[in-house]
Amino acid sequence: MVVVMRSTATDGDIERVVATVEKSGGECFVSRGQHQTIIGLVGDLARFAELPLHAFPNVEDVIRVSRPFKLVSRDAQPRPSAVPVGAHHIGRETVTLIAGPCAVETPEQTPEACEMSRDAGASILRGGAYKPRTSPYAFQGLGQDGLEILGEVSRDLGLPFVTEVVTPADVETVARSADMLQVGARNMQNFQLLKEVGLSGRPVLLKRGLTATIEEWIMAAEYIAQTGNLKVVLCERGVRTFEQMTRFTLDVSAVAVAQSITHLPVIVDPSHSGGRRELVLPLIRSAIGVGADGVIVDVHPDPENALVDGPQALIHEDLPELRETMQRFSAAMGRSLESELHAGGAAAGGRSQGWGQSA
Repeated sequence: MVVVMRSTATDGDIERVVATVEKSGGECFVSRGQHQTIIGLVGDLARFAELPLHAFPNVEDVIRVSRPFKLVSRDAQPRPSAVPVGAHHIGRETVTLIAGPCAVETPEQTPEACEMSRDAGASILRGGAYKPRTSPYAFQGLGQDGLEILGEVSRDLGLPFVTEVVTPADVETVARSADMLQVGARNMQNFQLLKEVGLSGRPVLLKRGLTATIEEWIMAAEYIAQTGNLKVVLCERGVRTFEQMTRFTLDVSAVAVAQSITHLPVIVDPSHSGGRRELVLPLIRSAIGVGADGVIVDVHPDPENALVDGPQALIHEDLPELRETMQRFSAAMGRSLESELHAGGAAAGGRSQGWGQSA
């Protein structure tokens, strides 16, 4: 069960609902969204039904949610969410391009890759400072040095950036620099990490696990939402099947399903799913066509010498077609490319608030 509070609700109104529910033996999870506050109730539904919650000041609705996920459900919030990342947003009104190098490798490679991404229409940069790898002998990222490089490039280009965090102990450090935190596929069910990124107050990009069902993916988002952080973007990045011709199998149906049962934005990763440069643009077309709210793409100035995932990275020659594809297919879906709403550029001064504070 969830209690939906009006936008005019005060802290006192919310605390009154929470105290009443807890007095009846229940537990509350308060999530403050951009337009309204949702209070998730866990406990004896029969006892909750006896409480006069509808009559409490500034309670808009009390909804019985049959799904195991409460706070991210469409039942709790029928309107789709728009998640702010710096001065930009990921949501249903636009299509957002997130692009950059899969890994921060050098102080020279990262600015060039990010400039390529900006020129292609990206409104959010991506880059990996910490890289969880299948092999312990593979490049694991530059860590703090990588974060500093990303931060400098972000300031120079006036664009926010998203980067992956791989352990709970690193969340505070990464959240001080990054505008958005990514939880990768291999960490989707690292529940302590999910709680920590939620508590950071930063927007979170949550990738679907390699073998996760759609419900498991959404339940992982619920862990983040329970901390009071509803700024979650789901990312379909392909799942592991018997197919060997692609790196993973991109499940475009997951986009439509997730959008139908949650209010969260859903984006697609065509780079990691396809695994080959020539597949990225066709998969972008399919992603936008099915209704994705954005795509996250690998870009590299010299993929033959890349330390991570060179075969899937787009290069200089691909950028005009990438931008044209994003514009044309977004328009066909009745949307615009999100970066075009910021022509002239909002500076990185639109970054979200600091560690532990919700924007």
